[in-house]
Amino acid sequence: MSESPSSDWEIIEDPLEKMAPTLSTLPYDLLLNISRHFDLYDVRALQMTCRSLHDFAITRPVYRHLAVELLRRCRALPLPGFQRLSDLTTDQLIATVTKATRLERAWLTRAPQPARSGRSPYLTDPSALSDVYDESRSWYKVISSPPEEEVDWLSPITSSYSLCATKSGKVVCWDVHRNVCLAQWDPHERWELWKCRVEFDQRTVFFTMAKVLRKMNHDDRHMQFVLMQLQFPETPSNGQGKDTESPVFSRLATFNTIGVVMNVFLLDPATRLLSAFVWVSSTNTIGLYTLLDWDRREYVFIDTGIECSMSSNWSCILYKQQIVIHAEESEGAHQYFFPLSLLQHYARPYAISETFVPTISGRVAPTRNLKTPFYFPPPYRRSQSPVSSDDEVDAELNVRPPSPTGQGATQPPTNAAQVMPVQNTNPFPFPPWYPESAHFVRQWWPSVTHIPKMSCTVVLLADHDPVSHRTRYVLAQHYFRVPLLDRSFDEAYAGHSPPSDASSDTLSLTTGGTANGAGSAPGGGSSGTADGERGAIFDPLMRIWYVSAPFEVVCVLDNVEEEEEEDAPTERPRPLMAVDFGHAVWIEYVNSEGEEGEAKRLRFVTFPPIAEEMLDIDVDAPPGPDAWSCKGMGDRSPMEGEVRTLEIPEELNLDAVETINIDQSQGSVIISVKDGKIFILCYE
Repeated sequence: MSESPSSDWEIIEDPLEKMAPTLSTLPYDLLLNISRHFDLYDVRALQMTCRSLHDFAITRPVYRHLAVELLRRCRALPLPGFQRLSDLTTDQLIATVTKATRLERAWLTRAPQPARSGRSPYLTDPSALSDVYDESRSWYKVISSPPEEEVDWLSPITSSYSLCATKSGKVVCWDVHRNVCLAQWDPHERWELWKCRVEFDQRTVFFTMAKVLRKMNHDDRHMQFVLMQLQFPETPSNGQGKDTESPVFSRLATFNTIGVVMNVFLLDPATRLLSAFVWVSSTNTIGLYTLLDWDRREYVFIDTGIECSMSSNWSCILYKQQIVIHAEESEGAHQYFFPLSLLQHYARPYAISETFVPTISGRVAPTRNLKTPFYFPPPYRRSQSPVSSDDEVDAELNVRPPSPTGQGATQPPTNAAQVMPVQNTNPFPFPPWYPESAHFVRQWWPSVTHIPKMSCTVVLLADHDPVSHRTRYVLAQHYFRVPLLDRSFDEAYAGHSPPSDASSDTLSLTTGGTANGAGSAPGGGSSGTADGERGAIFDPLMRIWYVSAPFEVVCVLDNVEEEEEEDAPTERPRPLMAVDFGHAVWIEYVNSEGEEGEAKRLRFVTFPPIAEEMLDIDVDAPPGPDAWSCKGMGDRSPMEGEVRTLEIPEELNLDAVETINIDQSQGSVIISVKDGKIFILCYE
């Protein structure tokens, strides 16, 4: 047998190997689909590989997808003025997405720093965005507030305008760049601003003002509200020019209320829908006051039968032609649904007169109730003593609690919800901790269609020491949606009817309906279990994130309406704190042991953003401590917000602050002080 020498072997190339496509030769639509799994830094890396991929990676569809993902995570885009996403050129879109992504990542990993190397529309001509930065420009701006007026309320209206209400009753629109008053509404009497909403597509600001007509008794007030709008003129079609006309104030509706109005909500300016919560003192329940169309002189005023607890926080949301009352207790949240078609049956005419007094039509129960508990961090997350080694941390993270039913391993969770892990103890229960203030934030900034609507709750919890009369505070934050649980997860949420085994309209997301300590919802009846025999449901958005190290926030005293039998007005403390999606800023005392005149500082915290890692829990892992992980947080526990101290200008005196606001889209904090100045601090 002869053997061929190795030198005689011939290597034959596979023709299919030569034809194998590379990333740069893929069709555009396939490459675009692949790029949807990239973040900004992946896209930037792709741009540096070769010319063809560079040309692909700077196209508008790639960056529009990145912009949509930012909005899905509830991170606003830094658009100047009323500019829409569709108005941006491709270069402007790239600059906008780049700035928003860098800001998001930086604030998650370090303290915001003065914007010495970047531009802000607050500081520059807002006509265009650019990558060219002026290193010599200051990082903050000082503008005037209305002369000889005390600012009662202040809010940025895009990066070009601010809107402020004064204690004399005026509402003033201020041009940030020219530092002049553009428009003013002066009723020549004391009115108080209650609610403000910006509609970017309509270039309109809607707000409500209120005054007390008279007190009926200790618990009832006869009040009058006026609904106003501030309409901004259209800019040239190219979006680059400046407004040539001033905005205009106009009155839309006037209506009266009776009782103690808790809050007013501009639910949908497009359909002219407004609501208010009124405390019904005789029954200690929530009254729902509604204008189904504020152009028509009709009102709806019903007693919902929902118990009004002083420890609850309340909000109101429009969802698919239903008014949803969102209530939060210390242990969980409730949502009560009232279809507009049902409320229409209780509409009554009203007169525009200071003597007109509305009346309650009767008690109307919600057609649907939902409730779900908050999920508190495991005890080791709250430990104030540092662990001795990384090994101890790893050991704790690997410990899994038993399943809720005690039957061993659970089935892998599905979609955005999972079987409820062991419920941990509330670290700040009521009492002694009570809500000093609650803030509900929604996506009212410029957005695009098909972005799921999320809300964010930030609650300032307080514990008052009756001996020292000092109060310590902590912050709690979470996200939520309407309905509380993703409807696609369970057929029980597909319609208005409860499951067949439920004996009332109340759907409980906790086993037995009492796991969250809140008991049954108003209206009676037992609570059905929306998950059948699978056990309780865990909504990932209901995880609470904390600033758990107690601090002492600075409060200012606001005068409320004068009591008839007293000469001096009543004063109430207002915490100097502002929130935005996933962010909070406040002024606190450096230490809580000092007396009057002690040092103050500006503090800031970023909570984890809404992300796919939060909404889509790892389906291969049983519920437990590992489910609390969040991408991008490093070794730090994502359940604990890391508080930072912000640098402030030397000329800013924190002792003189009247109001504070935050604009996360531009990375800015807006502060008004008593001597008639407004500081716009820009960070990066």
